[in-house]
Amino acid sequence: MAERGITGGVTTPRQHDSAHKHVSGSAIYIDDMPEPKALLHAYIAMSPVAHGRLKALDLEAVRAAAGVEGVLTAADIPGKNSVGPVRDDDPLFARNALEYVGQPVFAVLATSLEAARRAAKLAKWDIDEQDAVITVDDALAAGDAMHLEPVQHMGRGDAGAAIKTAKNTLENHIRIGGQDHFYLEGQIALAVPGEDGDIVVHSSTQHPSEVQHLVAGVLNIPDSFVTVEVRRMGGGFGGKETQPAIMASVAALGAAITGHPVKVRLDRDDDMHMTGKRHDFVITSRVGFDESGVISGYRAHLASRCGRSMDLSAAINDRALFHSDNCYYLDAVKFESARLKTHTVSNTAFRGFGGPQGMVMIERVMDHIAFALEQDPLDVRLANLYGAPGRDMTPYGMRVEDNVAGDIMRQLAETSDYRARRAAIRDWNAASPVIKRGIALTPVKFGISFTTTHLNQAGALVHIYTDGSIHLNHGGTEMGQGLFVKVAQVVAEEFQVDIDRVKITATNTGKVPNTSATAASSGSDLNGMAARAAARTIKARLTDFAADSFDCAPGDVSFQRGEVRAGNHVLTFDELVKRAYLARVSLSANGFYKTPDIHYDRATHTGRPFYYFAYGAAVSEVAIDTLTGENKVLAVDILHDVGRSLNPAIDKGQIEGGFVQGMGWLTTEELVFDDKGALKTHAPSTYKIPAASDRPAHFNIVLFENENHMPTIHRSKAVGEPPFMLAISVLSALTDAVASVGEYTVFPKLNAPATPEAVLTAVEDIKARGRA
Repeated sequence: MAERGITGGVTTPRQHDSAHKHVSGSAIYIDDMPEPKALLHAYIAMSPVAHGRLKALDLEAVRAAAGVEGVLTAADIPGKNSVGPVRDDDPLFARNALEYVGQPVFAVLATSLEAARRAAKLAKWDIDEQDAVITVDDALAAGDAMHLEPVQHMGRGDAGAAIKTAKNTLENHIRIGGQDHFYLEGQIALAVPGEDGDIVVHSSTQHPSEVQHLVAGVLNIPDSFVTVEVRRMGGGFGGKETQPAIMASVAALGAAITGHPVKVRLDRDDDMHMTGKRHDFVITSRVGFDESGVISGYRAHLASRCGRSMDLSAAINDRALFHSDNCYYLDAVKFESARLKTHTVSNTAFRGFGGPQGMVMIERVMDHIAFALEQDPLDVRLANLYGAPGRDMTPYGMRVEDNVAGDIMRQLAETSDYRARRAAIRDWNAASPVIKRGIALTPVKFGISFTTTHLNQAGALVHIYTDGSIHLNHGGTEMGQGLFVKVAQVVAEEFQVDIDRVKITATNTGKVPNTSATAASSGSDLNGMAARAAARTIKARLTDFAADSFDCAPGDVSFQRGEVRAGNHVLTFDELVKRAYLARVSLSANGFYKTPDIHYDRATHTGRPFYYFAYGAAVSEVAIDTLTGENKVLAVDILHDVGRSLNPAIDKGQIEGGFVQGMGWLTTEELVFDDKGALKTHAPSTYKIPAASDRPAHFNIVLFENENHMPTIHRSKAVGEPPFMLAISVLSALTDAVASVGEYTVFPKLNAPATPEAVLTAVEDIKARGRA
């Protein structure tokens, strides 16, 4: 690496590039943009039933309402009536079949959103309502007809025989709820028509290229006619990967038909009804183990509610299988995965992408084994970790080459004083009849890469202007996670200029085409490498020019602290750039990167789907009220592996935010559907994300000192998703606290989210079984 001294290079803690705008309210989101002349607002009318046949729909009164300029239905679509990301099973507007409450059926275009909403209520529906399949249990009972694809299998050895011959066996069953993304900025799109059929779409999306492609398909025009731009999102978490295509396509269709700009902005209630969530799972398992707690055989059946269509459920459920081992070697293992169709909104990507659900069960198993053997769960976890050759192969055939899980766990156990605290909590519980405490230390091993191999690619564009300022663009999107500042740091480091010389610009499909979603925690890995490739192309040209100009070898040219040294000559970076321009040296380049050494055969569920693993561990301490079920996280200690951090400040922020969001998933965030398929928790009044007061008073985050063993961008590691799963320690700690009610003689049946109702139910169950 070049000599340091610049402001804002890699490895330096740097605030988010828009942090001051976020806190002052000056950051411009799509709804803050000046509204174009003659703008129309679209309101999307949704199905009122979960399952039915639309016999007739009278929209005459809607069209005649005040302020209405048009109504859009499936009949108005010139191209494909599809916004499905993988299959064409997600219509933009329903025609006859209605398959979830909240499914888009038509859209009203009016001079104001209020006028459009009022007009939509005038529609006259004639629906033949039919029985609906709502839950995982309903779908399993319905049989093969409700499977979106055949049951998938992953494993090795004879798990059944290993369990049968094991010294000890246990069974577990857990229900794991879904989760709404609850991004602060709701779904929104603004489409502006141009000439010759062109259209510009401002979309709050993690996947501009997919929005571009789907909009083009709806309009029956080439992709090149559609430009999608996004400067920033107010949160995404996976909920803006496939879902924004609905809003963007409605806006674009309206703009194409009317010739007016069209904005679609969902309010919170409509957003929660219409858009997909984290998949909820029902998982059962059976495990065989010896007297030391070492697993000899393991089977798990994972059933997930996918909703009315496939969306990304195949890949999400695959990743649940990939992470059903977490950090543990399973010699004889069999995983089964059922992907179930229900008459509810199609579930979709969410931070962790199925991995968290797979991990929850194996961590419950570790807790249960330790409980049965009267051991510390940490010791059982350590005994089952991946290890040396012979214990280093995953169930899908990938070797674990960089296993630092044990090092992290042992270091965290010591620095957090875990064992002493656990003993003190046992003593405290013995003297406290109502308030009980619990503690747990759980690890994370999370695979980094898209498991759909071709998505592991990225492009970037770098310009240097004649004054030495730098324009940076790439295919990654900024949703608050700090990707833009990290990639800017990479470019600043490469040219050895201060970061304020690098201009961050909006993601635009007209600048960098055919991009992958900013997802799978791969944003910095992919776009950082692409941006560095572009910068190095220009730097090589400047190096050759400087060598020729000052009669030295290219190896004698170096970039240091805003200056360039060529032999015995020193000039500023800006001076060299100006000279290069006058000498007709190109100061623009694109860069491309594709992740090497990955492959995956989905037919056999084997291969190397991940470039590397990210690791971490967390200790959580909780308290519960056994009379009400209320619970609180008291203290959290985290040790997390981000490799050689590109930006420690951003990385710590991601770790904290990911943990708190995971804590919300497992404790307070409950999605409640009634027996008719209507979501009843569709606003902050009923759907409870963590508040500032829920942040534990003691919250200690330390970055594990490590470098990625793979040649990633500056040897860093991904940080977006892995910390989310550190919050599984909260669920394990709550389980520990509930177990104390029966003096640790009965293992709890605690589902997630562990709401006060769920905790109280588990407490009462412990009391009942203890008396039996």
